[in-house]
Amino acid sequence: MANNNKHPKALPYLFFSEMWERFGYYLIIGIFTQYLMEKWAGTAGGFAMDKKEAYDIFGTFIAFVFLTPFIGGLLADRKLGYVKAILIGGTLMGIGYCMLSVHDLTIFYIGLFLIILGNGFFKPNISTLLGNLYNQPEYKAMKDSGYNIFYMGINVGALICNFIAAYLRNKYGWGYAFLGAGIGMFLGLAVFLIGMKHYKAGNIIKPTTAEDTPLSKIFATIFLPALIFGTIGWMIKGFTSAANPHGNIFGSDSSDAFIFATIPIIYYYISLYTKASATDKKPISALLVVFLVSVMFWAVFKQNGTALTTWAKYYTNRGVPAAAEPVLDNLKLMETIPSGVGMVDKFDQNFNLIKNDSGKAVKELGRHIYFRNLPAKDAPPMDQTAKVINTELYQSINPFCVVALTPLVVAFFMFLKRRNREPSTPSKIAWGLFISALSPFVMVAAVYYCNNGAEKASDAWLWGTYSVITIGELFLSPMGLSLVSKLSPPRLTSLMMGGWFLSTSIGNKLSGILASMWDGYDNKANFFLTNSVLLLIAAIAIFMMLKWLNKIFKEYVH
Repeated sequence: MANNNKHPKALPYLFFSEMWERFGYYLIIGIFTQYLMEKWAGTAGGFAMDKKEAYDIFGTFIAFVFLTPFIGGLLADRKLGYVKAILIGGTLMGIGYCMLSVHDLTIFYIGLFLIILGNGFFKPNISTLLGNLYNQPEYKAMKDSGYNIFYMGINVGALICNFIAAYLRNKYGWGYAFLGAGIGMFLGLAVFLIGMKHYKAGNIIKPTTAEDTPLSKIFATIFLPALIFGTIGWMIKGFTSAANPHGNIFGSDSSDAFIFATIPIIYYYISLYTKASATDKKPISALLVVFLVSVMFWAVFKQNGTALTTWAKYYTNRGVPAAAEPVLDNLKLMETIPSGVGMVDKFDQNFNLIKNDSGKAVKELGRHIYFRNLPAKDAPPMDQTAKVINTELYQSINPFCVVALTPLVVAFFMFLKRRNREPSTPSKIAWGLFISALSPFVMVAAVYYCNNGAEKASDAWLWGTYSVITIGELFLSPMGLSLVSKLSPPRLTSLMMGGWFLSTSIGNKLSGILASMWDGYDNKANFFLTNSVLLLIAAIAIFMMLKWLNKIFKEYVH
């Protein structure tokens, strides 16, 4: 009798390839906005951007990172195959990461462009390659488990990268931290090349059918209109106000351009449904619904690099016990903050930058911003410095929780499976959204407990909110990848994987838009409450459609 509880031999190679690729990506994510806002100081500084501009660039970057998989998935399906696409994407990303190490804004943007393009070739196709390998009869029963293990690889990379980033930037400077991301990517490519012989069964180019839109038509009817729509979005202006002097519709020129540019692509995915055969319509419609509701999850989840980084940097007590400080300092995991810094930008009690009528920052004589909400008795004298944990280390809480909880979640679902009570993949996604909606409530409690940030918060609040959303993430994100692989018509698998990443892309951009509103909330509890409401609406929507989704899932997945 065949063993239906085993995994493909390619899994460990894809696991470590993805681990090192995500090591590089999440390393730069952890320091991205900090670097942009850091003031230039010799070789150690950044670009001195304000919070809103940095968050806008961050949101635009992570949005485009997950928009290009539409292109990469399409080309892999029709022309390149998955292995070649992965190699092209990894190479472009590795070069892009290394370019970020150069302190020049033009080169920085070129590096971001290469990362965006490379991710489009790498990200959807390594997930699809894995799914194709699990489509073989002897592995099919373990597909959900396989995606959970693969997802843990992503988070191993995301866990360790922030410690490397802290060490490199504390000891050598920002540039070396970005260079470390590039080295990680090239290590991932090396692992992928070593496992080449195991990918043959999954590296297939699917034949097109009469229903498929030719590539030339796709570029003419989707990408060209996307460029045109994006240009219109950049140029078009709405009503101006004191809060929106440029008349942007979604808060900034880049946000307007991105949202407008996605319109033709969204239209294309809708057309896949309208033009599909009767057999394909149901699974495509189910996937489009899941894509839609998942936007809200990513809009909240991806604020780890913006709003939650702000909370960690300014509102959280990053001091450590005296006994631990020498150890962590020797490991270069602590940064030095001067207590008295002379003339500095003035902030209100919620760390919102105060500007005069001409838009310039108001200056004042005082302490470093970190010490503003720390009791005077706990702050060092004005002529001394303090050592505190690097902010980016808090970005490792989520991946740590993923690594720690993934075996438990997999075991939980295997326990239910043995008793024929395992929820369907759509049900797991629905519960994932609901659990995730509880995470911002932890931060609502933190805001009230810390008097709206007037007092330093314990890092236990960040551990709490990340732990809750991690459970929701494990129910939703790997299950989304698995659902696309299971429900997609075979000739559209990688393209529909691109659709999953399109929903991630739109959610990522929305996360930047939401985070840029941080300064507008005097009561920060309302900011987090808004996030929770958005997720609850998405959860309610999918629960209302769950019977229909499960019916399609049961009919089309065997």
